[in-house]
Amino acid sequence: MDYTKDYLLDKQIKIFQPVDGYRASTDAIILSSVVSKVKKNDTILDVGSGTGAISLCLAHRYINDGVKITGLELQKELCDLSNLSSKENGFSDSLKYINCDIRKKTESIDFCSFSHVITNPPYSEKDLPSPNSSKAQAHNHSDFSLGEWIKFCIKMIKPKGFFYMINRAEALDEILCRIKGKLGNIRIIPIYSKEGQEAKRVIVIAQKDSKAATSIVSSFIVHNSNGEYSDKANEILRKGQAFF
Repeated sequence: MDYTKDYLLDKQIKIFQPVDGYRASTDAIILSSVVSKVKKNDTILDVGSGTGAISLCLAHRYINDGVKITGLELQKELCDLSNLSSKENGFSDSLKYINCDIRKKTESIDFCSFSHVITNPPYSEKDLPSPNSSKAQAHNHSDFSLGEWIKFCIKMIKPKGFFYMINRAEALDEILCRIKGKLGNIRIIPIYSKEGQEAKRVIVIAQKDSKAATSIVSSFIVHNSNGEYSDKANEILRKGQAFF
């Protein structure tokens, strides 16, 4: 696979990505920013890690806290590039990527073993797939639904651990339906491209074994009216600051 050497967080992080294939988007960096309440020696799982953008950002933030991060990725080429990125950034001791299919039994990791599970899954099973097979696998469900994806994520979370997902706003009903009775303390963050538009994305944060009520967090606007990043988006996407 031909690949490029790119950067995240205003060149604080190096990332290797395919020339013609799935490449990281701002969604990944925004999602990484909402991970909070991370304690020393916690474990983090990135399900469907793609080129590793989410977990690379998390490793950058928590490198001095003894946090161990694992990424699971179906496409071997993306997994290999992600491990190369981890090594290039000096994260090899704390961040590794495993090539596996979560539709099958995963021998290398155990259920209920992660303090935080974060995921940016394929968004649709109805959109016309990309002719590029790598992009198609990353963006479209085939024989594994969003509900099954969420079920797997929940299985991996420790008691009282946290779940984080970004998806299209229209998927919110299904996400909430799938986590009902299993996760609580649900926080919903609507993401708007510009003020005055409808939210196109939504982030859902939840906690296992919690009975706390659901809340809607202040909306996040990515761009100002002039098309430039908003102040908060700039802090997250350029400076690597946490959302909360």
